[in-house]
Formats: sequence, C-alpha cells, structure tokens
Amino acid sequence: MNLTPESKVLIQGITESPASTLVGLMMKAYGTNVVAGVSPGRGGHELEGIAVFDLVEQAVAAVGHIDTTVILVEPYRVLDAAMEAIAAGIRQIAIVTPGVPPLDMVHLVRKAEAMETLVIGPNSPGIIVPDKLLLGTHPKEFYTPGPVGIISRSSTLTYEVALELTNAGLGQSMAVCIGCDAIVGSSFMQWLQILDEDEATEAIVLVGEVGGWSEQAAASYIAEAIDKPVVAYLAGRYAPKGPSLGHAGILISSRAAARTAFGVSAENKMAAFEEANIPVASRPSEVPKLINKLLKKNQDVS
Repeated sequence: MNLTPESKVLIQGITESPASTLVGLMMKAYGTNVVAGVSPGRGGHELEGIAVFDLVEQAVAAVGHIDTTVILVEPYRVLDAAMEAIAAGIRQIAIVTPGVPPLDMVHLVRKAEAMETLVIGPNSPGIIVPDKLLLGTHPKEFYTPGPVGIISRSSTLTYEVALELTNAGLGQSMAVCIGCDAIVGSSFMQWLQILDEDEATEAIVLVGEVGGWSEQAAASYIAEAIDKPVVAYLAGRYAPKGPSLGHAGILISSRAAARTAFGVSAENKMAAFEEANIPVASRPSEVPKLINKLLKKNQDVS
C-alpha cells in the first residue's frame, strides 16, 4: 500500500455535483497530491489548478502512474468508474458513494481480487493519515498525528472515536472506514494486517457493528496473527428488535437477519472478543482509557 504525501491521487466525478467538487477541493487543501480529475464531458477544464479529463487513461497519460483514485460518481456508475481505474493500472480505490448495487460490488470485488487492487467502500469517508493525506470526506478537525490506527464499519463513529482519542492526547496514525454498505471491497483482516505492519502504528481500534459476522472473524484473526494491542467497540449492542428506524435501521435489521440466519448476536460477538483477550469498550469515550492501559502494559513489558 502506498499512502504518502507524494502519492498521486485521482478524483473520479470531481465535477459531478457541488458536493463532489467541494470534496476534491477539501482534499487538495489538506495537502493531498491531487494530480487530476475525471468527469466525462468536462475534459479540458481546470478546477482550482486540478486538470479535468474525460477518461482515466487520458489522466494517466498526462500525469504518469496514479496510485489512488477516489470515486464520487453516482451509485449506478461506480462499477464502470472502478473498472476503468483498474484497467488504467490504479491499485488503490476509495469509493465514497453510498448505495452501490450489491451485484455491482460482487463483480468489483472479484475483479479487484484478481488484479490485486485494494478497494475501500462504498459508502465510506475513505482514509485519513493526519496532517499528511486525506482520501475522502473525514472531518480534519477531529484528527491529530499519533500512534493509534482506527479501522471502522461506521463513518460517524470513526470520527467520534478519533475525537475521543484526540481529546485524550492520543493521535492517530491512520483512520479508515471500510464502508457502511452491505457488501464492501476490503475486510477488517486486510486492514488489521496493514496497520500491524505500519511502523507509525502502535495500537489499533476496531469499530464494528452487531450485524454480520465479520467482527468474529476479525477477533479470531487478531488472536492468531496480530502482534499490536487492539481495542474494540461494537455499535448497536442495545438496538431494539423493532421496525426499521431510518439509518439506525441498518443496525437493527442486520442484527435480526444475522441472528435468524446464522445465530449471530451481540452476545456471541462479545464472547469472540473476550476469548481473544481483546478489550471491548462499552462506549466510545472508554476507548482512550483502554488504549492507554494497553500501551502502558507494552512499555512495562519492553
């Protein structure tokens, strides 16, 4: 994975809407090396010094190899945009767009695996390396450089945990939301490995949800393969068994479906983390205390 201030970044859909244009300008203002944008029909234009092209291959031909693309196009065009990026040799893709059709994501995940491409999202604020790089929509004011890596399934909880850490004097090495849609491009395990190998990261926070079974798989993987201390937080442990309630309904319905189909519940997720000796915070505000305790324990051992 190549995530440095020198990484060349493309934005697909940079002029799709005022919101996508704002994201592109926000990334550039943070210091991200945005080398080009792609918006079909807008080729030849320039946006605050960012050259806009009709095609990804045209952008690559003009600026050379591109490390990462951030995709902001509408949901039904995400698959085409990602496939175009992969065909042009881009191997890191962050999809901010929510609501990508599940079958499109199945096709994309298969192609990404075959081409050794790392996909973040969809429905993700992307990645932030504090004071170095912003790929997506993370609110920069919540983050500060430091030793704690964050991997999350929830956009807003990523920010909340980061702010709790920042307020406690614990900065972040990197924060990534793998995506909030049902099918996402990368897993907790992939990012745990990335952060375990990252020299700037000393401890990891995993923010999961009660639906699905990826948290149990992550707990087993941490116990078997991760050397750095990990703290977990699970959202939705007290979600009621009722009708869907807007955005919160994702947590509620996914928990009910998972319980029925696979026997997945908040209780077994908690048990999986306890069995792996991974501390679980009962609320985001407890995360810094648990991280400090683990870091102190590591320092005492060394």
